[in-house]
Amino acid sequence: MKKIFLSVVVLMSLLFGCSKGSSGDSLKWEDNFETALQKAKSENKAVLVNFTGSDWCQWCIKLSDEVFSKSEFEDYAEENLILVKIDFPQSIEQSAETKMYNNQLAQKFGIQGYPTILLFNSTGNLVLTTGYQPGGPVSYVDHLKNSL
Repeated sequence: MKKIFLSVVVLMSLLFGCSKGSSGDSLKWEDNFETALQKAKSENKAVLVNFTGSDWCQWCIKLSDEVFSKSEFEDYAEENLILVKIDFPQSIEQSAETKMYNNQLAQKFGIQGYPTILLFNSTGNLVLTTGYQPGGPVSYVDHLKNSL
């Protein structure tokens, strides 16, 4: 009986440990676009808005794993970007207010799919609409830099 109980506990630990979506970055994501724009203007930084389905969208997870969680991107972002994550999860709880805000923002910018990345310069002008790009963090940073 103890063996069965221990096996169940180990199995449950593995399942719960692996069931979280893969968003292993240590970035400071804002959740309000307008606040981020104000902060960007005062710090003379660009704003990167990540429209994502963080717990179900495979391309979003791939972008997070291959780019956002890497030190090359994290270093660039810390120095040059205000990051905003507008999330549309399937199994992560969100308040009704957050869902409404995220939907309104997606509608405002005509978001059709995920991930959609919008890049605004420090004055608040949209300079790039993109998504997942192959090539890793260095290539992605260069992709962003070329638009600023």
